[in-house]
Parts: sequence; C-alpha cells; structure tokens
Amino acid sequence: MSDERTSRLALPLLQPGQAQKETTHNEALALLDLTVQASVLTAGTNTPPGAPVAGSAWIVGTAPTGGWTGQARAIAGWTSGGWRFVAPREGMTVWSIADGQPMRFGGGAWTVGVLAGTRVSIGGVDVVGARRAAIPDPTGGTVVDSQARAAIGAILGTLRGHGLIGG
Repeated sequence: MSDERTSRLALPLLQPGQAQKETTHNEALALLDLTVQASVLTAGTNTPPGAPVAGSAWIVGTAPTGGWTGQARAIAGWTSGGWRFVAPREGMTVWSIADGQPMRFGGGAWTVGVLAGTRVSIGGVDVVGARRAAIPDPTGGTVVDSQARAAIGAILGTLRGHGLIGG
C-alpha cells in the first residue's frame, strides 16, 4: 500500500482495496480540523505544554524539544490521538489568540499582524492607496508666518517619521 498524500496539506488519501479506510479518513479529518480556519494559542513555543486540551494548537518555535522535535515552525495540534503537525506553506494564515491578530507564513517565518496589499477600500471608496509624491516643506510667499511654517513642518515631519507620507 502506498502512502499517497494531497499536494497542499499532505492529507492522507484512501487507496483502492485498502483495509481500515476509516483510519486514513479520520487522520485526514483531524488534519483538516487543525488547518481550516486555523487558530493557535501562541506562537514560537519550543516546548510542548504538559497538559494540552484536545483541539488546541500552537505554532512551534525554531528549536523544538520533546514531542515537537523536528517540527520547527509547524502548526502543532493536540488531538485525542496525540500530536498532529501541519507544515506551513507560503501564504498560510492562522489567527493568533494571544496576539488577537492574524499570523502569516512567508519567507520561511511567521509574521504577526502585518497586512500587505495595494489599497484599503471601505464601502467601495479607497481610503489608502499607493504612496504619492512627497509634500514639500513650506517656503516662499509674500507674508512670512514663522509659527505656521513651524507647525506645518512639524506635522509633515511626524507624518514622514511614521511612513504615512513620502519625503
């Protein structure tokens, strides 16, 4: 009997004439339960918890020990049958309960709370888009108002410092 698995989540596949198909089917369901709409208690933990609750999951750290040895960066889920692991794939996203934010796997690492995109749209209206050209510092004019220029300069400096405008 071969050990064929699906391409993306490595779910075990049933084989023609296979005995005890329920074992393979149940394993696939356990892995699906761990990955579909995934959420983890914490991320970066290297030591398995002493008394895990079935249905709980963690993102394994980079130097795992004990029952997690060899599973760096994987999603580790505790089931009634013991530990199940899912290797992360590029673009995989889980919800971090501890951080209250999404975590995304990319470039070989998990990142918390970073959203990437080309625009933000609310109600069909773009509220954030591509970065525009830098706003120049105030200069010239026939009336010199040093306080206004200082205030505008401070506002622009703050916006630039937070990466909200170019400059």
